[in-house]
This record gives sequence, C-alpha cells and structure tokens, in this order.
Amino acid sequence: MNPYDLLSERGFIYQKTDENATRALFEKKRVTGYVGFDPSADSLHAGSLVPIMALSHLQREGHRPIALVGGGTGLVGDPSGKTETRKLLSIGAIRKNAEALKEQLGRYISFTEGQALLVNNADWLSKLNYIEFLRDYGKHFSVNKMLTAESVKMRLEKGLTFIEFNYMVLQAYDFYVLNRDYDCDMQMGGQDQWGNIVTGIDLTRRISQKEVYGITFPLITDSNGEKFGKSVKGAVWLDAEKTSPYDYYQFFRNTMDADVGRYLALFTFLPMDEIGRLQRLQPPLLNRAKEILAFEATRITHGEEEAQRAYRASVEKFGEQDPKAEVETSSSILKANASDSAHPSVEISQEMLRGGFSVVDAFVHAGLCKSRGEARRLITGGGAYIGGDRVKDEAETLGPERFEEGGLEIRAGKKRHMRLVLK
Repeated sequence: MNPYDLLSERGFIYQKTDENATRALFEKKRVTGYVGFDPSADSLHAGSLVPIMALSHLQREGHRPIALVGGGTGLVGDPSGKTETRKLLSIGAIRKNAEALKEQLGRYISFTEGQALLVNNADWLSKLNYIEFLRDYGKHFSVNKMLTAESVKMRLEKGLTFIEFNYMVLQAYDFYVLNRDYDCDMQMGGQDQWGNIVTGIDLTRRISQKEVYGITFPLITDSNGEKFGKSVKGAVWLDAEKTSPYDYYQFFRNTMDADVGRYLALFTFLPMDEIGRLQRLQPPLLNRAKEILAFEATRITHGEEEAQRAYRASVEKFGEQDPKAEVETSSSILKANASDSAHPSVEISQEMLRGGFSVVDAFVHAGLCKSRGEARRLITGGGAYIGGDRVKDEAETLGPERFEEGGLEIRAGKKRHMRLVLK
C-alpha cells in the first residue's frame, strides 16, 4: 500500500498540502519525512505517540524518517496550542532533555545504518548570526501572513512575546535546512503546526525552488472529548520511571468502548482487517480487544517482557477476558500464558505487619535489596515503587490495608519486581 494511503486508512491524516502529489512522491522515490519533538521534559508522553507511530510506519514501508529534537527551538518556546507563554528552560536543561529524547525515540525507530536520522536543530540554529539571518531569510516572511496563523491569532488575545513570534520563522528554517542537507521532502506534525509547516514549505520553495509537502495529524480525544494521554494520575509518560509499564498497560486497557478500533489503528501495527474484526466484538468480548490494544501498545513502548508481565498482573487482578480463546489475533499476547505468575512472590505474615513493617524492610525481605542501607539509597534515588507509586519516605510503614486481594507489587528500578503475598 502507498504509505500515504496507509496513514490515511489508519487515521493519521488531518490536513495535507497536496494529496495527489504526496501519493505520487511515495511512488517514485524513497521519501524522507520529519517530525519535530519539543525537549521541554526528559520524556515524551502518550500524546506524542501519533507522530512517533507515523514515523515508524514510514520506516516500515521502506522510507526514511527524521526525528528532530528541538534543542534550539526549545530555547524559544512553541506558542502553538498554548494559551500562555511556556516556561523557558536553561540551555543545560534543554540539552539534557534532548539527549534523553534521543534515547527514547530509538525504541520506535531504528537509527542504524542510515535507516533513519536523529538530529538536533541546535546544531544549526545556535550558529546563526542574527543580522545575516534577518537579511538572508527574514525578507521571505510576510508579517501579515504570519498573523493569520491560528497559533498566533489565538495568542494575540492574551499576549504573544516577540521571542515566541519568531518560532514560526525558526521552524520554517528547520524545514529548509533539512531539505538542503538531507533531501527531506515532507514535514509532519500536530494539527496546531499547520501554519508553521506551510511557512516552511513556502520558504523552501522560495530559496531552493523545490517542492516539499506537509501533513498534519488530528488532535486525539476520547469519546468524552478528553485529550488523549491523560490518566487519573496525570500525564502518561513513555518513561518507565515516570509511568510504570503496568500503569501504561492499564491506561490503554481502560479505553472506552467507542475508541477501541481507532486506538488499535493508531497505536499498534496490527493489520487493519484484524482491527476491523476486533472493533466489531460485542461486550464482554470487546474487553479482549482492549487487552490486545493494551498489550501491543505496551510491547511497542516497553518491550515484550514488560508487556507480558503487565498483562499477567492485570489478569491476576481482574481475571481473563477471553478464557475460551474465542478471539483470533496475530498479537503475541497469545504467548503470554495468563496462568503463569506475573511476578515471583514472597510471603509476609500478619505478625510482621503488626510490628511496624517499613518500606525499607519490605525491599530487604523481598530480596530486592541486600541491606537496609541499600534500600534507603534506592528510595532516596527515586527507584523504589510500591503498588505502582514511587516511595518518597523511607519511614513509611505497610499495613494490611495496602494488600489488595492479599498481594502487593513492589519494584526496584525498571525491571526487578516482587509480589508480597499476605498470609
């Protein structure tokens, strides 16, 4: 299938500059397309999955994605989609976040042997001479046209700083540089990026006399109109230290019935004919489709082992949704035997809890730490979790009320788990 049609069928395309020309471009050459990522935090969140998955599809179809980390534009702040000025971070913080995002994006896109590129726009933006830039590139921008952009118009009502107004110019320059240096044909981004994208297309055409193209993705909301990527605990992060693989799994497992098919198309690589069958399932079997969605989304972000562990833990707590194996699927969820224990376990007695059993004691008793000192260092370093929540106080004690259905999951770091079983 033509990659443009694939993205369209799976629900990725909201706006496009020239549908026929974009489709023809994919037919005649290996297309290079890019998406920019804002390094305002040291992890991306689930709201970034749509552009990430689009780049991954591009690569799977034999084309070349570029993931651009905005180490330069991050110092300015993108006003798009924001009602007030972003908090500007220091150069050091931006650089640190950019490095973390580079590593994270490698889970979804292979950067080996030139299959994809990972670039930081600080490499060229930080070297610009302001006067020369204004002279050589500023003349190509119409202030009147820039003021018509939705991202600018929305902010003019509450106030737009001059530095933010420059963001569109810098992003347009990014597209020109990527086309010039890497033969980049296409920019993709959220629907709030439309004005920035078409400005970059115009700049590239004016300077290089080359045709380049743009696609925007729809803003993803659930059936209640809530923005995708938020849970009762806040943002759903792609970093396992910020959102555990189990909580990540549960976020997708709790998808509303009406959203299952759409999310399967966007956040998994399952074939569309299979997705069609899964979304037509009726309750209670529709819950099996939610399990498959959650498993596949977790597998892509955290790996097969963590997806199986999260699935088993969920089944252990809430039960199997397809005990008779009625639902056919190509998902590797079939390899996760729900009857297996999700985690190794160790018993703990009521008597131990009555004696004031601390979280430090719990990690030592579970064998996750060799000593109380090591347990304290784990807690101080932010690597200790109980019941999915990070332990913040080493003096905290555990009572019987913490043991839901007789068990309590504890975790040291990303991958070492243990289940305390109350006897």
